[in-house]
Amino acid sequence: MTGSYFDESQEDLTLEEDREEREYRLRYERRQRMRRERQQRMRRRQMMQRILFLVIVGVITVLIAATVKHGRMTDEESAQDQAVEAIEQPDGLEIEKIREQAAEKGTGEEETEGEEDAETEEKPTVYCFAETEDTVYIDSADVISPNAILVDESTDKVIASKGARDRIIPASMTKVLTVLVAAEQIPEEKLDDTFEMTREITDYAYVNDCSSVGFLDEEKVPVRDLFYGTAMQSGGDAALGLAVYAAGSHEAFVELMNEKLKELGIADSTHFTNCVGIYDGAHYSTVYDMAVIMKAALQNDLCREVMSKHIYTTKPTVEHPEGIEISNWFLRKIEDKDTGGEVLCAKTGYIVQSKNCAVSYEMSAEKTPYICVTAGSTSNWRCIYDHVEIYNRYIPSA
Repeated sequence: MTGSYFDESQEDLTLEEDREEREYRLRYERRQRMRRERQQRMRRRQMMQRILFLVIVGVITVLIAATVKHGRMTDEESAQDQAVEAIEQPDGLEIEKIREQAAEKGTGEEETEGEEDAETEEKPTVYCFAETEDTVYIDSADVISPNAILVDESTDKVIASKGARDRIIPASMTKVLTVLVAAEQIPEEKLDDTFEMTREITDYAYVNDCSSVGFLDEEKVPVRDLFYGTAMQSGGDAALGLAVYAAGSHEAFVELMNEKLKELGIADSTHFTNCVGIYDGAHYSTVYDMAVIMKAALQNDLCREVMSKHIYTTKPTVEHPEGIEISNWFLRKIEDKDTGGEVLCAKTGYIVQSKNCAVSYEMSAEKTPYICVTAGSTSNWRCIYDHVEIYNRYIPSA
């Protein structure tokens, strides 16, 4: 009887496991089907948006052509009327006077337009770091990174460097420009708006093995938290959320990033294909250019704020009722190291192709600001110690 009882119990357990396995497979297939349907809907919506855009462009082109044609006809009719009036005008002196007045008026209008154009045309913001006779080569054996630069941010002078103009893979240092462009596109009053995370964003971050804050599909995240998640946690989910919120799509946002590079005067040596920093042969920079980008970001209050925070907790959501605690590990690891000053802002980066890289901003004991960028170090700790060594060895003593 006992043997029969256990046999029946084992059989019931097997049946229960089979039932749970079937239910799991059904749920999995249902999720996959819903995901495919959602992707199809998104593709259809994107296609309709493209078609609508092309239609609008076509209509605008037709209207412009019609306006230009109408303007030409009006000019011809006006010229004919003036010719008739000239024939009917008996006084030659009066005709000459009218011509002189018209010429003076035309010249005045051209000069006014030229002045207005000169006033409205804004000069691009270009930062240029100059090497001087005091600039030194970084030859310390304790600096492992093959590419490095130290800049006096107050004077824009290069204090020390090696391989500063060599092409590098910037990895997540890219996100310094991401938060800068987003901060310039998003007004302060919109920072408390919410952005709904999508499966497309979380899938992109997962497939490309990005760092992640941990936001979930359909989670409504404050825009402010996207900034902190991008700068501190280096979250691919947060960075993509910022891009989509600021520009409507990742592709449109990358265009804004490359326009900003032109404005900064470094588009010939830096080009980005994504806002996250994942590897792409056409995604590159130099440590010199990353120092330029960092200087530009430091001029923006929001960028400076999010890159200087050591620990931050995101706002509570339905999915995360206690929020998510995130950290800037570079700042936390370097804060107890003696650098001769205080490191106030930083952003790290790492992918296999770039190794470990970082950009940091320090205020020295003499209250002089410096920017340091390194690339190609062998570990995250080694990268930190490279910055410590550069600050200690190459900042001029008072």
